[in-house]
Amino acid sequence: MPPINGSAVNLPSRPRKLPPAIRPVLRPGLAAVAPRQPGPLAGGRSRPGLAAVLALAALALVLHPTHPGAQPGLGGLENRATTEGPVTFTAEEVEYDQTTNTVTARGRVEAWQGDRVLRADEFSYNRTTGVATATGNVALIEPDGQTLFVDRAELTDGMRDAALEGLRGLLAANARLAAAGARRTGGSVTDLARVVYSSCDLCPEDPTRPPLWQLRARIATLDGPEQRVRYRDASVEFGGVPLLYTPYFSHASPDAPRASGFLSPTVGTSEFLGVFAEIPYYWAIDESSDATISVTASSSQVPNLGGAYRRRFNSGEIAVEGSLGRLDDTQSDGTGGHIFARGRFALDENWRAGFSLNRASSLEYMRAWRYGSPRVLTTTAYLEGFWGAEGYARLDSTVYQGFDSQDVNSQTPLVLPRGYADYVFPNDGLGGRFTVDASGYSLFRTAGTDTRRLGSRATYELPLTGAMGDIWTFRTHADVVGGWVDGLALAPTFGDAGGDGFFGRGHIRSAVDWRMPFIRSAGEYGAQIIEPRVQLVTGPSTGAQDRYPNEDSLDFEFTDSNLFSLNRFGGRDRFEGGTRADAALRGAWLFPNGGQIEGLAGRSVRLATDETFAEGTGLENRSSDWVGRVRLAPVPWFELVGRARLDRETGEGRLWDGTANFYAGRFTLSGGYLQTEPQANVTTRKREEVSAGASFRVGDYWRVGLFGRYDIALDRPVAAQASLTYEDECLIFETRFVRQWAEDPATRSEYASGTLLLFRVGLKTVGDFGLRAL
Repeated sequence: MPPINGSAVNLPSRPRKLPPAIRPVLRPGLAAVAPRQPGPLAGGRSRPGLAAVLALAALALVLHPTHPGAQPGLGGLENRATTEGPVTFTAEEVEYDQTTNTVTARGRVEAWQGDRVLRADEFSYNRTTGVATATGNVALIEPDGQTLFVDRAELTDGMRDAALEGLRGLLAANARLAAAGARRTGGSVTDLARVVYSSCDLCPEDPTRPPLWQLRARIATLDGPEQRVRYRDASVEFGGVPLLYTPYFSHASPDAPRASGFLSPTVGTSEFLGVFAEIPYYWAIDESSDATISVTASSSQVPNLGGAYRRRFNSGEIAVEGSLGRLDDTQSDGTGGHIFARGRFALDENWRAGFSLNRASSLEYMRAWRYGSPRVLTTTAYLEGFWGAEGYARLDSTVYQGFDSQDVNSQTPLVLPRGYADYVFPNDGLGGRFTVDASGYSLFRTAGTDTRRLGSRATYELPLTGAMGDIWTFRTHADVVGGWVDGLALAPTFGDAGGDGFFGRGHIRSAVDWRMPFIRSAGEYGAQIIEPRVQLVTGPSTGAQDRYPNEDSLDFEFTDSNLFSLNRFGGRDRFEGGTRADAALRGAWLFPNGGQIEGLAGRSVRLATDETFAEGTGLENRSSDWVGRVRLAPVPWFELVGRARLDRETGEGRLWDGTANFYAGRFTLSGGYLQTEPQANVTTRKREEVSAGASFRVGDYWRVGLFGRYDIALDRPVAAQASLTYEDECLIFETRFVRQWAEDPATRSEYASGTLLLFRVGLKTVGDFGLRAL
C-alpha cells in the first residue's frame, strides 16, 4: 500500500486468536501499593502510594469516562460509558512528578475493567492540564474482540476529546481500518485523515499487497449519535486499482442495528422499460417501525413509486407493501398499482386476529415492474383460537382476485364468512380417541351458485395390537350437513336445478383396518419389513349427489396418500358411500446408516358402482386404478421419491410424479418428472414436464448453478436459470440469468418481463451494487 504523509499506513493483520485474559496479578518486582504518606524523592518525584492511586484514577477516566451522553460508534473510537466495576491496573514502574503534577506509568502498562483492556508502553496524566497521553504500542481491546492500535494518543477535556496518531483497527465483521491520524471532539464525533477501510483478509504470503477491495477516503467522520460513517473524496479500489469514485459516501456504522439512508441502487435495461434505475431509501422511523421508499425511473415508462412499511407492537405486527405507476403499450395501459398487507395480533392467551390484503391492478403491471407474477391474489381477515393441542377454532372471510384471462370474475366466490372448530378428547380407557368438529360457510357469486352450509363431524378411532403383533384399527365417523343453495345448475356445481332451496343430509362410515408387519434381520445390513394391509369400509350408498352444492370437494386426485381414507374427498360437500375393500403391500429395507428403500402398491374394490366419482379420477369403476410410491435413499448422498397411478386394466400410467437428488460433496444434481392426464376440475389437458438442476463449487469461492424445466406435451421450454457466484470473506459477486416462457392462455403471447439478467456486487459491511436487464 502506498505511504501516506511519508509513512506507510497498512491495514492490520488479524491475529489468529485473541490475547489471553488478563488477571489482576502483580508482576515480580512491582512495588507494593500501600496507603502511606510518601516522602520527597530526588527531582521532586514520588513513587508508590499516592502515585499509584493517581495513575489508577487517570486510567479509570480512560476506561470509565464520566461525561454524560456517551454514544456508540465504530470500534473503540467512541467514548463508551461503562459501569462494569473498578479498574485493575498494573505497570512495571509508576512515578509522580510533583513539579509538573504528572503521574506516569511505564513498562508494560495494562489496565482493564471487565473485558475491556488498555495496553501501552507508557501512560502519563497531567492533573493540572487534564491531558492524558499514551505512547508506545498503544492497544485498546474491546469485549467483542475489536482492537485498536495507535502510535500515540492524547486525551483532553475529561477524555471527551482525543488526538490519535498512526491508527489501525481490527473491527467487527472482519473489518480493518487504518488512518494517518484521528481526532475526537465532543466525545461523540471522530474525524479520521487519509483513511483505508476493508473487510478482506490480507495476503498471508505478502501482507503489504492491497486487499481484494478497499475503501479509501481523504476524510472519514464517525458520528456516534447518528451511528453513521461519512467519507469525503472516497474511492473504491479493487486489487489496488481505483474503479469507483464519489465526492461523498455514507453508510451506517458496522455496530449500528439499523440507520436511515439511501440503499444501494439498481440500474439496468429491459425491452419493456428501456434503461432504468431504482433508488431505494430506508427510513428507520423508531425502534419498532421502519419504511422503505423506492423510485424506479426508466426511459420508456413514467417513474414508478414503491414503498414498504413495517411495525411491531407489543401484541402483534403489521407489514404493508405497495406501488403506484403507469403502463403504456400493453393490454393494461393506464395507471396501476398494487398493495400487499398483512397483520397479526394476539388478543389474549388463547385468541389472535389477523388479516392479509392483496390486490393489484393487473398481472401485466406486476410482471412489468417485477412485483411478482401471481395468478390469484387472496384477501383474508381471520380470528382464531388455540387451547393446547386439543382445541382449535377459526373464523375468516376471503375475497379472491384472479388474473388468468380465462377466469370469470362473476363466478369467483366471495366467502363471508367461513368457520371451523374442533376438539380432541383425551383417550378413553380402551385407548380410543374421540374428536368432534363443526364447520360452516356462506359463499356468494355474481353469476353462479350461492351456498350457505353448516356441518359437523364426529370421529372415533381405536387402535389395538393382536397377540401375533398384528395391528388393528377401528374407525368410524358421522357427518351431518345442511344449508341453503341458489343457482345449483350454474358454475361450479352444474347440478340439478330442482335442488335449489334448503337441503340437509347425514352420513356415517366405519372401517376395520388390519396390518401385519413382518420384520427380518439382515445382520450388518439392517432390517427388512414386509407389511400387508387390508381395510374394510362400509356405509350407506350416496348415489348421485348432483342435488347438493359442491364447493370444497371439486379438486380431487386419487393417490397412495388417500387410499385408506374413509372419505377420499377433501371436503364435506361430497360423501363417499357404499362398501369397499382397500389393500396394499408395503416393503422396506432399513439400513444401519439411516438409509432406506421403501415401496407401496395398492388399490380399492367397491361392491357396487355409482356416480360418486367423475370419469378419469381412477375410482369411477368398481375396481380402482393401481396407486403406489417408492423411496430409494440407501445412502445419505442419493434420494429418489416417486408416485404413480396406473390404469386398472392396461397398466398405462395416468400419473407419474418423481424427483431425484444426488449429493457429492461440492456437486449437487436434481431432476424431476411429472405426467398427468386430463381430469375434471383439475386440468383440461395432458401435462408432461421434465426438470433438471445442478449446482457445484469450483475451488473455495466459486459456485455455479443451472436449472431448467421443459413442457414435453407443448414441446416448449417453461423456465431456465443459470447463476455464477463468487463469495469470500469480504466480497460477493453474482451473475444470474432467468428466462420464463409464460404465456397468456387466451392470446398465446408471452407476458412482459420474462427475462432477467442480474449482476450484483456486494462489499460486505458496506453495501450491494446491482445491474440487471429484464
